[in-house]
Amino acid sequence: MKYIYQVYVDGSFSAAAEHLYMSQPALSLAVKRVEETVGAELFDRSHRPLTLTEAGQAYIDTLHYIRYLEEDLSRRIEDLRGLQTGTLRLGGTHFLNCYILAPILADFTGKYPGVQLELYEDSAVKLQARLQKRELDLTFSCAPEIVEQFEHKPAFYDHVLLAVHQDISLPQELDTLSLCAEDILIRRHLEPSCPKADLQYFHDIDFILLREGNNLYSRSNQMFREAGFTPKIKMTISQMVTSYRLADNGLGAVFVSDRLVRSKRSHLRFFKINSDYADRLFYFLLPKRDYTPFAVRSFIDFAAANIPHPGFHLDLI
Repeated sequence: MKYIYQVYVDGSFSAAAEHLYMSQPALSLAVKRVEETVGAELFDRSHRPLTLTEAGQAYIDTLHYIRYLEEDLSRRIEDLRGLQTGTLRLGGTHFLNCYILAPILADFTGKYPGVQLELYEDSAVKLQARLQKRELDLTFSCAPEIVEQFEHKPAFYDHVLLAVHQDISLPQELDTLSLCAEDILIRRHLEPSCPKADLQYFHDIDFILLREGNNLYSRSNQMFREAGFTPKIKMTISQMVTSYRLADNGLGAVFVSDRLVRSKRSHLRFFKINSDYADRLFYFLLPKRDYTPFAVRSFIDFAAANIPHPGFHLDLI
């Protein structure tokens, strides 16, 4: 199994033999014997790099499953010893890691010093793919079509606001709907009485949008469709945090999470948008399996109890 997996990873018998510290003929013979036992070739040798046959894919899928079982058994036995140890492999986007998880992880590792933390940062799409392969124990999503594919538990809410630089001219009807940064910090936008702005009033201004693959990309498109217009896009970028800074320097209007607002010093006006897509519930996502290790369970419980509400915990400087 080790030999076949290495050939699969390297896509080459020669490279795999080098990594396994054995000769290529010996490796080829070992794989050939397995193929004879299985009754089918595992690799299509006409391609470079080597590709899996249908039987080969089934073989590799089974290897992955065996590895999952071995890992779960090891972690379950470790938990039975009651030492409050283990490994937590956690994945988040730049926004989640910086603005949601950083203080939580600091406090969690203080409470559970025996848990080894591995933190990964990538796009939501890539993190979900890694979770599917069980390369991660936990990540987050607020997209219903993604959430339903995994074991999931509610984590936290955030609210999408439209941020527009104060020097950008807007229709007069929006004057009474505008919120300042301090309004967001004291959570005025979460009050039922806070007025909402129709997105169609912003059809003449330039927007900075996030690229495809980000949840705000799909949500903003849905909000534009509701409003009945195609936005004037000045640029598209990958990170919401960057778009927020660009907007604060007058480069265009952006959709941002209320959790990004950390200071009342801002050149931005904020608007609560009249759309159900502006409210997001993030979930903890876990791979579907029979056993959830202590480190993962403990983090979910700790984070659910300690992720702060946006606003009041922040320094109003």
